Amino acid sequence: MLLKSRPFGQRYAFVVAAVTFICLLIAAGLRAAPGVLLVPWTQSLGWSRGVISLAIAIGIFLYGLTGPFAAALMLSLGIRRVLIGALALMSAATLASYFMTAPWQLMLTWGVLSGLASGCVAMTLGATIVNRWFVAHRGLVMGLLSASTSTGFLIFLPLFAYITTRAGWQPVVLLIAAAAAALIPLVFILLPERPADAGLVPYGTTYNTKPAAAALPQNALKNAFATLFRAARSRNFWLLFGTFFVCGLTTNGLVGTHLIALCADHGLGQVRGSSLLAAMGAFDIIGTTASGWLTDRYDSRKLLFIYYGIRGASLIYLPYSNFSFESLSFFSILYGLDWIATVPPTLKLTNQLFGDRDAPIIFGWIAAGHQLGAATAALGAGLIRQIEGQYLPAFVIAGAIAILAAAASLTIGRVRVKAAGMA
Repeated sequence: MLLKSRPFGQRYAFVVAAVTFICLLIAAGLRAAPGVLLVPWTQSLGWSRGVISLAIAIGIFLYGLTGPFAAALMLSLGIRRVLIGALALMSAATLASYFMTAPWQLMLTWGVLSGLASGCVAMTLGATIVNRWFVAHRGLVMGLLSASTSTGFLIFLPLFAYITTRAGWQPVVLLIAAAAAALIPLVFILLPERPADAGLVPYGTTYNTKPAAAALPQNALKNAFATLFRAARSRNFWLLFGTFFVCGLTTNGLVGTHLIALCADHGLGQVRGSSLLAAMGAFDIIGTTASGWLTDRYDSRKLLFIYYGIRGASLIYLPYSNFSFESLSFFSILYGLDWIATVPPTLKLTNQLFGDRDAPIIFGWIAAGHQLGAATAALGAGLIRQIEGQYLPAFVIAGAIAILAAAASLTIGRVRVKAAGMA
């Protein structure tokens, strides 16, 4: 039984944010692992890069598609129940992959099951926590939670690369399974469902609003689709969906999945390639946190224009560089600073356009666009590499699309913030 009162007063919201950050961190490690394991799986299991890329793409796609349904489930069943179930499934699916001997088992464990589970421990979780526990500093807190992805890359990629070069890929999956399982009691003890359940009010206000779930259908599936149908009538929804599609295509789908393999094509080892991703993660912690601070103060559309423009230029630059220490360092700084920086301004625009009640679910659908883009790049870049023998066309195409997304960001309409119940 959870205690009714909590220490730190309103600041307990930051304890909730910290627990959420750790959960997102482990999910980011799970989602980052295939980028390190792609080559070892190819070598040890004898499966083609195209087959493995398909499994990764399935996982990424389901990771995104699960988001809106996870947000709806959190409204009807509660955050803690959904999160604990997701962590248990993440652990079980990853552990099961230790025993895989056929490609369909890779599709099931790292594709279907881990995709569904990690989709509940994703950006929609961060958006729901922020909308429920914070009124002040929402952009900054969302920036910090978004930085969990880059922090996961920073911590886990060099570790996973080090382990695989010395002991193979199997210890990596055991480590991920153990880490996910260890978080279950932490969530149960430290994560109240709502501020009111801990005798608190959201940080930055002096009152508790009526839970939005009371005004919404309790059927999570019906609620998710009903919210989508309302949002889909808005041109702004499709602009947010489309630009976030490009965000996924140019981040975890392309770079997160294929950068280490690209480095290997240019004679760089697993550890060095993963260290490049980790360095980008370090810069993204700075960039994404700063993006949250900027989002609280400046026009989100202009921020997105800058972020996508820089990202497109850096992706076009990379395959034409000489892959020297200097050129890779330049890329890691330029690209790393805005890797996940698009999340806080995208969430703010979603809240402004659709209100706090619907925003977590609508953001879940927008995040599904992100992962659809990521899945497209994960599979497409793998097939381009298999057919063309190089990654250059994939990176140039992705860079050009990012520049188009930069222009599209400026067309997202301005609206006044709607008064709505908190999620």
